[in-house]
Amino acid sequence: MLAAARRVVCALSGGVDSAVAALLLRRRGYQVTGVFMKNWDTLDEQGVCSADKDCEDAYRVCQKLDIPFHQVSYVKEYWNEVFSYLVNEYELGRTPNPDIMCNKHIKFNYFLRYALDNLGADAVATGHYARTSLEDEEIFQQKHIKRPQGLFRNRFEVRNAVKLLTGADHLKDQTFFLSQISQDALRRTIFPLGGLTKDFVKKIAAEHGFHHVLKRKESMGICFIGERNFENFILEYLEPRPGNFVSIEDNKVIGTHKGCFLYTIGQRAKLSGLSEAWFVVDKDATSGNIFVAPSTDHPALYRDLLRTNRVHWIAEEPPAELIRDKMMECTFRFQHQMALVCCVLQG
Repeated sequence: MLAAARRVVCALSGGVDSAVAALLLRRRGYQVTGVFMKNWDTLDEQGVCSADKDCEDAYRVCQKLDIPFHQVSYVKEYWNEVFSYLVNEYELGRTPNPDIMCNKHIKFNYFLRYALDNLGADAVATGHYARTSLEDEEIFQQKHIKRPQGLFRNRFEVRNAVKLLTGADHLKDQTFFLSQISQDALRRTIFPLGGLTKDFVKKIAAEHGFHHVLKRKESMGICFIGERNFENFILEYLEPRPGNFVSIEDNKVIGTHKGCFLYTIGQRAKLSGLSEAWFVVDKDATSGNIFVAPSTDHPALYRDLLRTNRVHWIAEEPPAELIRDKMMECTFRFQHQMALVCCVLQG
C-alpha cells in the first residue's frame, strides 16, 4: 500500500498547532482531510460567536493545503458529556478539568468514530504536543478490536499496550489533557507535533504563509468555550450561594464570596482591603465557608495524602507491581505545567 493511499483525518481548531499538524501530514505524503468540530454555539460576552471565526480559519488552512474540509457539530454531545459534568462537579465543590473530558468524550470518541466510519480514515491526527510509542506505519496496521464490555477482560489476552509519551517541548507538553483517552483511540492517533517545539511550529507556519493563524492569540480558555470571565460565565448556570472567607488561623470572617464553586483549593482569594495575599485551603459546601491562609507557603496549603476515585489506566490494566505489592512509586501532577512530584500510589 503506497503512503499516498494512507488516509489521515486531522482535527483542525483554526489555530497554528493543528494547521502545522495537517501540513506535516501532507508532507509525509498522506491523503489528509481537515475536520472542524463545533461543540459550543452561544455568543461570548461581546456577542461574537468565536466558533464561526475559528471555522473560517480552519477552512482557509484546508484551502491553502488543498485538502478536503468537513465541519461536524457535537453541540449536544458536548453539553451532555462535558458541560453538564463540569457544572455538576462545580456544584459539588470540586474543580473539574473540561479539556480532559472533552478529549475523552468528544475528540477521541465521537470525532475518532466519525473519521474512521464516515471518512474512511486509516488514522486520525491532532495538534497536541504529545507522542505515542507507535511509529506511523504501526498505527496504519492497527485493526479495530471490539472490546469485551464490563470491567473484567481476559487477563491473559496478549496485547502490546501503546504508551502515551510526553512531547519534546516540556513547556507545551499536553499529555496531562490526554490522560483519560482510551487505548483504542491512542492506537489510531498520530501526533505530528510530538517531537517539535512551539517556536519551531511557529517557524514552519510562517514559512508556509499561515499568517492568519499566527496572528491568533494562544487559546487558554475552557475547551471549545474560550476565554471568558469565569465568575460571570459560571453564574449563568449556577445560582449564587454567598458565604464567608474564614481565616484558618483564628476562625475570623475576613470577607464574603458568591459561591464555593467559584474557588479552587490553592487559588488566591479575592479579598479587598488586606495587605497580604490569602489562599484557599479548604471549602465547606454545606456552610458556604471558604477557609483561607495568609502567604503562599502556609503549612495549611500542603497535603501529603490525596484520595482519588477510580484510576484510568491508558494501558487498560494496572501495572503488575501495583497488583502484586498493592502499592507503587510514581510521579504525579494535578495541573498542566506543574512540576512532577514523587508519590506512592496505594491500590
